Amino acid sequence: MTTAKKPKFSRILLKLSGEALGGDNGVGICPTAVRHMAGQIREVRELGVQVVVVVGGGNIFRGLSGSEHGIERATGDYMGMLATIINALALQDALEKLGSPTRVQSAIAMSQVAEPFIRRRAVRHLEKGRVVIFGGGTGNPFFSTDTAAALRANEIGAEVILKATKVDGVYDSDPKKNPKAKRFSQITYLDALQRQLKVMDSTAFSLCMDNKMPIIVFDFFKPHNLRRVVMGEKVGTRVTG
Repeated sequence: MTTAKKPKFSRILLKLSGEALGGDNGVGICPTAVRHMAGQIREVRELGVQVVVVVGGGNIFRGLSGSEHGIERATGDYMGMLATIINALALQDALEKLGSPTRVQSAIAMSQVAEPFIRRRAVRHLEKGRVVIFGGGTGNPFFSTDTAAALRANEIGAEVILKATKVDGVYDSDPKKNPKAKRFSQITYLDALQRQLKVMDSTAFSLCMDNKMPIIVFDFFKPHNLRRVVMGEKVGTRVTG
């Protein structure tokens, strides 16, 4: 009798960009894109994998671009954090419609719509089989949601950060502009930093490097790709020490 293959990871942090929730245009919230994401998350949840999600807000508002248009940077960043809460609620709604119990925790206090971020409570939710979505970034301006992902992954003891993108990994140059761009199957943190490959911003990256938190960059828009990554298939690019 053959035993069923077990997932490689038991607790993962999935980092979703706001643009991903915006569908093809990357703007606003595309219900079809959100449903697709929820379906992939539910699929790995049913394997017994504990899932936490950190969402960006770039489909609604991006603090950095706001500051370029005259909005004070700190104010712009807070506006971006509020955008991530909108995205977190949209994803929560889609997951619960698929029968996956979900909790949203916010780094900014807003008790009517989300729990405050409490590490022990988040871990307890995971143990009870709930998907936990972290909104509000780190709660501080000048930090990206990539940094929030690196921070939360280490806080809650995730084994890996899965960075969901629209490309199938990390390339030595932009594959959309250069047809001969080479994809890495594996790369070290230092190599990625020296080559200035935009895996994550430098703050997030340093946090992962210091705490030996592996990152897998993969194409989230291929059906069942999240499941394949979790099962240990060679999908995307793995960034490690």
